[in-house]
Amino acid sequence: MTAAVLERPALVLNRNWQPVNIASVARALVKVWNQTARFVDPDDFQLYDWSDWATLEPRSSSEVIRTGSLVLRIPEVVVLSRFDRVAEQAVSFSRRNLYKRDKFTCQYCGAQPGPAELTVDHVIPRSKGGETSWENCVLACVDCNSHKANRTPAEAKMPLKRRPNRPRWGPLFADHQRSIESWAKFVSEAYWQVELS
Repeated sequence: MTAAVLERPALVLNRNWQPVNIASVARALVKVWNQTARFVDPDDFQLYDWSDWATLEPRSSSEVIRTGSLVLRIPEVVVLSRFDRVAEQAVSFSRRNLYKRDKFTCQYCGAQPGPAELTVDHVIPRSKGGETSWENCVLACVDCNSHKANRTPAEAKMPLKRRPNRPRWGPLFADHQRSIESWAKFVSEAYWQVELS
């Protein structure tokens, strides 16, 4: 069980408390051990170094990391000690990230029928030279995609709800499988509106 716990995601904040990355719990522990970061208690925003964190009593309902001599709370958030600029990270183009960017919503009619009823539509069809890219792909419900067919939105008289573009990186686009509820206190609402699966 400890190996699985060590692979869980931990939110990394820069020293100005802006989200800059997602690290594994194991990596977060190493950062604090090396004194390049400190643990953040999401309940009261108090900062802890390694020795202080090691003395905290684990919450009764939470899992812990057990060693021969320690029982550690699992960190959910760490803040870096020295890093104070936001690094630009590219969001890779993928179906999963496209669903996140478009918030599981058809970009033509605004419906939210569920992932099984959404398709990826090329705004400029591939047959007309359209590329598979952030700027040319949107989510469309099956009905809208069928109606638009092999036409541009102007030809089909189907305006887009918003112009597609490459999203800025945020924790929502990090490569992890679970969302951590406490992160909502540190991440702007724009990144937090879609629940991660």
